[in-house]
Amino acid sequence: MDFFISPAAAADAATTTAGSPGLMDFAFPIILLVLFYFMLIRPQQKRAKEHKAMQSALSKGDEVVTDGGLMGKIIEITDNAITVQIAENVEVKVRRESVNAVLPKGTLKKL
Repeated sequence: MDFFISPAAAADAATTTAGSPGLMDFAFPIILLVLFYFMLIRPQQKRAKEHKAMQSALSKGDEVVTDGGLMGKIIEITDNAITVQIAENVEVKVRRESVNAVLPKGTLKKL
């Protein structure tokens, strides 16, 4: 097998890679973790906090959009569910967590 790799080149490569790992070997994963935290985890936690605050501030008469795309007016609120009127004499009970956004007052009348 000496005709593929010379013994001197193979021995030289083995001694240079067997050295102790430097600071840069550990810096890249740490920088990557910090980048993931600031680019992915922190913004998601902020959105979740805002969504939870919006859900706790729901009140009767608010106009909302659910995750399924239903738009309606809140008629009744319980701890886990809300009743949304989506049309005249049509009421739907949905989970409180499924509310995606609160619309400005009068938005449903414009539609």
